[in-house]
This record gives sequence, C-alpha cells and structure tokens, in this order.
Amino acid sequence: MKHVDVFPYEVTEISHLEIPMRDGCKLAARIWMPKGAPDAPVPAILEYLPYRKNDFTTMRDASMQPYLAGHGYAVIRLDLRGSGDSEGLMVDEYLPQELQDGCDAIDWIARQPWCDGKVGMIGISWGGFNGLQIAALQPPALKAVVTLCSTDDRYADDIHYMGGCLLGEQLSWASIMFGRNTLPPDPANVGDRWRDMWLERLEGSGLWLKNWLGHQRRDEFWRHGSICEDWSRVRVPVYAVSGWADGYCRSVFRLMENLQGPKKGLVGPWAHRYPHLGEPGPAIGFLQEELRWWDHWLKGQDTGIMNEPMLRLFVQESVPPRGHYDSRPGRWIAEREWPSPQVARTLFHLTPGGELSLEYPNEIATLTHLSPADVGMASGKWCGYGAPGDAPVDQRREDAGSLCFEIEVPEEGLTFAGDANVHLRLSVDRPVAQIAARLVDVHPDGRATRLCFGALNLTHRGGHDRPEPLVPGEVYDVTVPMKPVAQSLPVGHRLRLALSTSYFPMIWPAPEPVTLSIHTGGSALDLPLRGPSPLDDMLPAFDPPEAGPPPVTEQIIEPESYFRIVEDAAGNEMQMQIAEGGGVTRLLANDITMHKQGYETYGVPLDDVTAAWGRTEWHYGLSRGDWSVRSETRTELRADAQDFIVTAELRAWEGDDLVAEKRWEERIARDHM
Repeated sequence: MKHVDVFPYEVTEISHLEIPMRDGCKLAARIWMPKGAPDAPVPAILEYLPYRKNDFTTMRDASMQPYLAGHGYAVIRLDLRGSGDSEGLMVDEYLPQELQDGCDAIDWIARQPWCDGKVGMIGISWGGFNGLQIAALQPPALKAVVTLCSTDDRYADDIHYMGGCLLGEQLSWASIMFGRNTLPPDPANVGDRWRDMWLERLEGSGLWLKNWLGHQRRDEFWRHGSICEDWSRVRVPVYAVSGWADGYCRSVFRLMENLQGPKKGLVGPWAHRYPHLGEPGPAIGFLQEELRWWDHWLKGQDTGIMNEPMLRLFVQESVPPRGHYDSRPGRWIAEREWPSPQVARTLFHLTPGGELSLEYPNEIATLTHLSPADVGMASGKWCGYGAPGDAPVDQRREDAGSLCFEIEVPEEGLTFAGDANVHLRLSVDRPVAQIAARLVDVHPDGRATRLCFGALNLTHRGGHDRPEPLVPGEVYDVTVPMKPVAQSLPVGHRLRLALSTSYFPMIWPAPEPVTLSIHTGGSALDLPLRGPSPLDDMLPAFDPPEAGPPPVTEQIIEPESYFRIVEDAAGNEMQMQIAEGGGVTRLLANDITMHKQGYETYGVPLDDVTAAWGRTEWHYGLSRGDWSVRSETRTELRADAQDFIVTAELRAWEGDDLVAEKRWEERIARDHM
C-alpha cells in the first residue's frame, strides 16, 4: 500500500458539525473538503454509518476521506441517529427514519456554500445498504452511488437468513450491535449532554436479535429496504462491488441484471473490505477507480470508465485449503452484460455411483443420508473479514459426513463463473428439514477446498414468504441456489458436490434430526461454465492501491485473536471458538482511548445436532483523562423443538460506578425453521 499525503487540493477538516433533521434532531458529521471549497464549490460524497466518526472508524476513514477531498470533493462521514455523536435513538437497522434522515442530510449538504449541489453516496456493508435504499427514495441532489458488500434483498442475502435458514451469524451481528449501542457520545463534541444521551441509549436501544427472530419468513419487515421490490425506483448510476470471500457477492449479479440505469459491477477475491485494503489480495487501486466514477458522474469528466465492460470478475485459481489467504492467484475477466453469453449453463447429473455425469444416467436410485452433527464446523464465517481462520478449512471431514458426487476435471481444465444451482428430487422423514450444498475442489492428494455453498430450508420450497411443512415420504423437486464464484480448476483435480442435512454453525439446525433421500433421476448440478473471451485480454490493469496516511496511534494492549475448531472428547462436543477485536488503542489526535474485544463460541453435541448453541460476549470502553466509560454485553441462543431461546445481559459503568444493568429472557416461536 502506497500512502499519499500530497494531493491536488489542500484539505481542511471539520471534526464535528451537527446537521439538523426535519424533526429538529441533529446528526453528527465529520467533513473533509478542499480548502477553497466555500468560494469554489465542489461535489460532495456522503458515507452514512452507525460506527462512530471520531474514534472506531478513524483508522479506515483516514485512508479514504482526505484522499477524496484532496482530489476535489467534500466528503462527509455522518453518524446515524442514536449512534456516535448524533442525537436520538437507534432501535434497528434501515428503518424509515434512518432513510428519511439520509434524504434530509443530502438536501442539507447540497445547499451548503462549499457544495455545488451534486451529491454521491458511498458505503460498505451498512453504508452500502442505505446508499441503495436512499437512492430508491430519489432525493433530487443524489446523482450517483458506490455500494460495496451490500444487498438488494434484506431477507435472501443478508446476515440474517440464507435460503430460508437461520444463519448463525445473525447471533454474531446482533451481538456486535448490542455492544456498540452501549457506547455514549464523546463529551468533547456534545458537552454535558453526553450522559443523558448515553442513558437514553442504554435504556432504549433494545434487543435486536429478538426483532429479527420475530420475522423468520420474508414478510414486510424484510421487504422494506429491499430495492429488488421495485428496481425502477433506483434511477441514479450505481457501481456495485463485492468479493468472493464476502457474504454479499450475489447482489452484484442481480444489480447488474436488473438495474435500469447506468451501472458497473466488480467482484474480486476479497472478504468484507474495501478493495484498496482487500484481503485476500490482490488489493487494487480502488480509490483511483472510485475517483474515475465520481469524476464522470459528479464532475462530467470523460474518464473512460463507462466505455469499459459493465462487469469485471476475478477468476480464482486452485489453492490448497486453509483458514486464511494473504492473496489468491487468478486473473480478471470481463462481461459486457449479465447474464453473460459467455456462460453456458450445463447440467451434471447425479448418479447412483456418486458421479457427476454430463449424460443422463441409465440407472437411477434412491440414496439416503443423515449427516453427523459436526458437519459445518469447518465452514468458516458466512461473511469473511479476511481475519486469520475465518475462511473454510480442509473439507475432508465435512465431506465424510456428506452425500458426495464427483467428476474428474477434463484435460482442458474447468472454469465457471456465476451462481451454480443444485436441482434435487428428494424426500425427507420430518416436516421441517434443510439441506446444505457445497462445491469442493479435490486435489490429487485428497485435500479439499470449498469453492462455494448454498442452503435451503425445504419448508420454503414454494417461496420464502409462504413456508409449508413437508409430508414425510413425499417426493419434491427443489432448487438449492449457491453463492456465485468465478473459479478455474486444473486437470488432475476433481469437482465434488457435497450434500448434508445440517451445516452448523453456518445455519441453525432443524428441530429434529432428518434423514434425506435423494432420488438421482431428476437430480443435477447446474454449473455456469465460462469459456474464454477476447474481451478479457483487453481489460486495462487496475492501478496499485493508494490511500491516505494512517492517524498516529498508540497500541496499549494487543487484541486477543483466535479462530479454533475444538473437539471436546470428554464432553462429546465440537465447538467453534472465535476471539476478535482491537484491543486497547489511543488516538493521539483527539486523545481518546478505545477498547474493543469480542468472543463467539458455537457448540454442538456430537450425538444431538438439535442441541446446538451459540454464546457471544463484547467488551467496549472509551476514556480520556478522568472520563471513562465501559460496557459488557452477553448473548446466548439455544432452541428446543418449539422455540428459539434468547438470554442476554448488559452492564455499563462510568468510572467504577455501575450505571445500567439489564437482562432479557425471550422465547420466540419457530416458524417452519
């Protein structure tokens, strides 16, 4: 990474400014802009997040916002209502109030003397979500969007549910926000109001996990904010970005297929990170790419970006399995449209002998299977962050507990790009059942690398909004959609399809053990084979990554970090154990010390997958001089045949004084889940 601190424009910064909303609530902003902008207005770029503009996102912001400002833009980092230094209360994500506030902020920005009236929105994850959602509301000053690691469908492709199955990471994400919501505003910015604002948050932010578990099907709760409900509402140009190790890459393809205005897509090898910080690498000069987009749509300059192919994908080459990759080998390919005429959807039929065959088999059979409880422990995280351990490890143990079908990679190799689908004719012996499917690269020595995966709650076979129990023994035709990937495999390898009846902790188990019967006649893997294209060789290379210089910090205590898969032989249990955080860090610029440390544990008895459990804990703290606050939050999720069972607790201190203590015990009925 090249750090740049000399730009075409001298940059000035406003570390704290309050923007009024229509109801009088004030949201806190941090702004970077060219020094002369009040006399020579420039376009503005808004990033709108709940992650605290002056402390916990300072490291990342320093790499981006001054860089963009130094190239002629006013850049605004805005704290959501009820987060950071903003007034009000935040009780869930993407609520109508949040989106209306975003529209109000854009209107305010466009009317400032330093803004020329044109505004863009950029964001990763939460900020990518609300960028699309606000674009659908069509505020007049919003002219273009860059959305990274986001979704157009809050039910089908977010951290809550996958294929109608409850994701284990719903617990993880709810716990992260549970902890973050305990943090107060900074007294240096809001003065003596900080304590009252803090106590309001501690009392009123609520238990988001309960909210989300209360909506287990695709109802109005999830349709709100899902722009796929009406693609025509998004009229501004959209640049959509993700990575194969991210949880959100599927959305890029739907956006390219369905948006009706100007659009571009980019999917690299990265996890849930900006591509100039991309890991696994190769990282790219994304800030330069972003500037080409903004210069075209906000300044009217001909940067050539819209003359290039609509969609660029990184085709990964085969690598041995491991829980972390610094970089992935591969190459970039280009598509002028999606679905692509370069992609040929090809059926590989499931055979009784465990093969994947291009020919429809002469013999058919019924194959029965019940997976052991530990299948899924090698899955890694649904949404990887590029942290050591969060990628899937060797799949051999997983595959031994799965129903598998294979094909030898042909002499010319095998390349596919897009979303594979698994068409299955099946029956089960229980009214609620699920199936997980994985594509695996089997190396000549037997090592097995997961390429992509999918899951389906079989009660959702007719739609995520109308689950129906299964009739034991009845035969159904279903399709399991898999996450997209672009991948090449060399001769000598085998491609394996692995099917399992459970996949914990990636997805929460069904209420009873299920025996699955696969009827090979009518079952097939639908693989998007991709041939070579002359367009691939014409792609211009990305610039090397650049960023602004990082802020000066002092690391006081290193974070505790691990990712373990542990078998407790005495206790007959498998666990996934994770520690993550930032340790204790002091920012010298504003003399604030931050503490962030989290733990996640997921366990399952080896003889009872239905007794799976998850437990999380987060520790947060802020201090400056004699001001000090800290909090601890804990959440546990279990289930019985009828209910999900949540217990949670929150404690917060000012100095040594306990100022808040709350506990929740909730039972939420399982809805065909």
